[in-house]
Amino acid sequence: MKVLIIDDSPDALQVAKARLAKEQLSVVCADGGKAGLEAARRENPDLILLDVDMPEMCGFDVCRALKSDPDLCMIPVLFLSGSAAPEDKVQGLDLGAIDYVAKPFDAFELRARVRAALRTKHLQDLLIEHAHIDPLTGLPNRRALNERLQCEWARVERHGGQMSFIMADIDHFKTVNDRFGHQVGDRLLQEISQVIAGQCRKTDIPSRLGGDEFAILVPDEKAENAAHLAERCRRRAEMACVVAKNGAAQTTVSFGIADSRGVDSPEALIARADEALYRAKGSGRNRLDIVIDPQLATPAAGAVAPTVCLSAENQPLAT
Repeated sequence: MKVLIIDDSPDALQVAKARLAKEQLSVVCADGGKAGLEAARRENPDLILLDVDMPEMCGFDVCRALKSDPDLCMIPVLFLSGSAAPEDKVQGLDLGAIDYVAKPFDAFELRARVRAALRTKHLQDLLIEHAHIDPLTGLPNRRALNERLQCEWARVERHGGQMSFIMADIDHFKTVNDRFGHQVGDRLLQEISQVIAGQCRKTDIPSRLGGDEFAILVPDEKAENAAHLAERCRRRAEMACVVAKNGAAQTTVSFGIADSRGVDSPEALIARADEALYRAKGSGRNRLDIVIDPQLATPAAGAVAPTVCLSAENQPLAT
């Protein structure tokens, strides 16, 4: 695990690093508050040892900045200070630090407190991971998808580019449950989830929204390109099969695709993909429906957004 030590004193940095040498940790040092914040963003450590008394930017200010940053706020902070004043300890703990060690610190005490903090961080990471994973399929759940969608949206707004969103719904899934039972239905959900995850790149984010609905966040791709991913998923889903006592449970999947061009919010992007999925289901199922922004597809102002709907044979049905 990685520990970041932030202190303006080179001697203090070396002493703290030496005290932790036996802990088999990756230790990174930063000279001062501003350098410490940069190192925290760059290194994403598991624990930060933070000196209180630093010029320009004191430890309390660094801690405030860490806890106000969504990407850094979950990193535990352990304050190091030559002051043993109770008010300083209270202020540090109120800012979100998990512990406080007075200088000059005892080597055994420091190592014990670091081990305790890292154990807590490990358990915290496990809880966060489980809170973001769908227990049936092992895919990221709706909460995880929403968080990644917000991050990707912010990236697109800052740096430009685009991203696509794919909605997927299993066709006639209720019929599967009614005929074969919910255990077989759950196994089929697992099969479909493996199909979807297996077709995604490392940068894509497949997820289970709930029930028989899935989604894929596709960074850096237009809807036309994301449709190729959806089509691969559709074809593989046709082959998914769960053998039961009373037959083989098989199904198909419909997809709706939209991208961020001409969309003003993540919610609007989801709504477009959901509308496309609704049309794909209404047009016969086991097909794709792509929504493209009208201003990007045609110069005619106020035109209706064109839809490309692909049949099971991958032939255009309507535009």
